Amino acid sequence: MIDHMGLLVSDRTRSKAFYAAAFAPLGYTAVMDGPYGTGFGIGKPDFWLQDGAPTDHLHVAIKAENRAAVDAFYKAAMAAGGRDNGPPGIREHYHPNYYGAFVLDPDGHNIEAVCHKPEA
Repeated sequence: MIDHMGLLVSDRTRSKAFYAAAFAPLGYTAVMDGPYGTGFGIGKPDFWLQDGAPTDHLHVAIKAENRAAVDAFYKAAMAAGGRDNGPPGIREHYHPNYYGAFVLDPDGHNIEAVCHKPEA
């Protein structure tokens, strides 16, 4: 099980603003911030932004409690400057209840919100 992960970002101030907006519908907030990085999470930081030059683009998926949260993530991320990489919807090629949305962050990382539950 993964305890935490970190992304290198070229402009942490810009990325903090993007992730604060995009993650708000998922309950993630900036829990810690300092010279070592900015940690987002729910109570405990598990998603870190660290200063540096991204060498590869990563794909990160954050679990959403329901499909409405996936929709809200996508809307918030797009309003915060994200680029569309797949609007909210069912991805049956993964499984029948896979509901996800994909956005590219300011550095081109593919960030996803996903709900695996059937529609209520």
